[in-house]
Amino acid sequence: MSASGLLAQLLNGLASASSLFLVSVGLSLIFGVTRTINFAHGSFYMLGAFIAYSSVDWLSPHIGFWPALLVAPLACGALGALTETLLLRRIYKAPELFQLLATFALVLVIKDAALWLWGPEELFGPRAQGLEGSVEILGRQFPTYDLFLIAVGPCVLLGLTLLLTKTRFGTLVRAATQDREMVGALGVNQAWLFTAVFALGTLLAGLGGALQLPREPASLEMDILTIGAAFVVVVVGGMGSIPGAFIAALLVAELKAVCIWLGVQEIAGLELSFSKLTLVVEFLVMAVVLIWRPWGLLGKPQALARSAGEPEQPLRPAGRGATAAWLGLLALMVLLPLMASGAEGGSYATVLLADIFVAALFASSLHFILGPGGMHSFGHAAYFGLGAYGAALLVRTLDLPMEAALLLGPLAAAAGALLYGWFCVRLSGVYLTMLTLAFAQISWAIVFQWDDFTGGSNGVTGVWPPDWQITWASQGAAFYWLALGVCALGIYLLRRLLFSPLGYALRASRDSALRADAIGIDVRRIQWTAFVIAGLFAGLAGALFAFSKGGVAPDAMSVTKSVDALVMVLLGGVQTLAGPVVGAAAFTWLHDTVARNTEYWRALMGATMLVLVLLAPQGIAGYVQVLWARAAIRNKAKAAS
Repeated sequence: MSASGLLAQLLNGLASASSLFLVSVGLSLIFGVTRTINFAHGSFYMLGAFIAYSSVDWLSPHIGFWPALLVAPLACGALGALTETLLLRRIYKAPELFQLLATFALVLVIKDAALWLWGPEELFGPRAQGLEGSVEILGRQFPTYDLFLIAVGPCVLLGLTLLLTKTRFGTLVRAATQDREMVGALGVNQAWLFTAVFALGTLLAGLGGALQLPREPASLEMDILTIGAAFVVVVVGGMGSIPGAFIAALLVAELKAVCIWLGVQEIAGLELSFSKLTLVVEFLVMAVVLIWRPWGLLGKPQALARSAGEPEQPLRPAGRGATAAWLGLLALMVLLPLMASGAEGGSYATVLLADIFVAALFASSLHFILGPGGMHSFGHAAYFGLGAYGAALLVRTLDLPMEAALLLGPLAAAAGALLYGWFCVRLSGVYLTMLTLAFAQISWAIVFQWDDFTGGSNGVTGVWPPDWQITWASQGAAFYWLALGVCALGIYLLRRLLFSPLGYALRASRDSALRADAIGIDVRRIQWTAFVIAGLFAGLAGALFAFSKGGVAPDAMSVTKSVDALVMVLLGGVQTLAGPVVGAAAFTWLHDTVARNTEYWRALMGATMLVLVLLAPQGIAGYVQVLWARAAIRNKAKAAS
């Protein structure tokens, strides 16, 4: 370690902070005004890099490098305005989670559009014209372009500050950030304001991506890698705070730079690799800030909306007809391996259905805290993964049988939920959501880097059902029945809990925490209990997953896995009991069918989700429930007449 090395890393951190600020400040503006958690913001960052590659290639001989490069953010701003007008404007009155589903579907569409237009390979852009060289600082060469990036961040911060403080548009944006209902009541055209803010936010994201092109190649992975860090910066800095986003970007980037500079250090006889902390340092920062100051460094406590929005529909126990239908479906599922025995594709059908059963239990465990509990989680895959790793490690290290691992493995998930839930239930809204994401990423980083115990990036392999399961039914029927029985029992127990005193207290806490507390309900204890129960059943689904796939890898607890569970619940219907089961079946079948038949399966899945969001925002099961209720009303009207 040397002073010159530290300075070089700090300068690298400043350059990275500028790029991170550009994409994060746009996300902060959009959320501050529209209250939309724009999961597709990283996709516009990716598009900025790809469009810059093409615009520089085609236009730089005619108009020069820098004008050609700036075409990309303008194009992203125009695409953002189009997206807001055609899609988001139609769902602003829908719950925030459905807006999240729509923007996640947009991520899938944009990713495959980029794949079709630019291909799967990384694209390296040319060096920045006039900034190709380097300068010497304390005996080390530092790229001139990185010095330019260091200056860009403060310049954009100054420009946005002037825009928001010296113009009428900026006054309206600041007013909408504080109280958008009052802005609408004063006669401001909210539709125009929302479109302008969304276009400005996506323009800034596109600018960040375009300016990264001379520094790193454009790739299809830029969207997901960027959006996680952008969420961290926005939450740490404070929702809607531009100076907060700048300070948070500096904090995160410089901490990463210092970790790289420290490398491997020996402390108290133990070797610690600080460079490995770069995978998770931003989420550690977010967790600490949210626990200490839930509204961020420069943010303010989020004001309550004046409009109540759509009321939550009360959950009702299944009637006799629905119960009979579910029992009939269960009986059919039990008999299916016998009917499909010897048939072509029968074995594959049982494998796919076993995956659906596991997904249904996973989605149902999330629904338990999401719908009735009102606790939105971005990190539920942490407990799915902990259950999977717990079961797999019990088999591999202690040589326990599968039956014992299925019982004990989920306890690891329950322990994780017990620890994380204690912090999470003290927050609400988007802050709770982001804290669950932080804890999930911390868990992912631990299993990803703990090579000696978890297998690191390779995971744990060689975890299969015992011999009696394999030899008794050559097509895997024994494990199929086990998965069906365990998942059906788990879903049944979750449903019973929803109509127990705990379930009613949980819904009371969701609807009005103040009133629930006034009548003697310990809101935090109830929510913490529900959090642990949801983690336990998610861990049970993870344990089954480990045996069905023969092992588990860190991907099982990634952000993508958490989003998959969220999509399942929303597709099926968050306000219905059948929603997570229907959504899991639809999502798993659609993913399998589309992925096997086309290279652009993400776009087809995304388009399907968008159609469902626009036509049936209450989800598949919710839409069927509405149609059934309308038919019953019509029949009663006909009978009365």
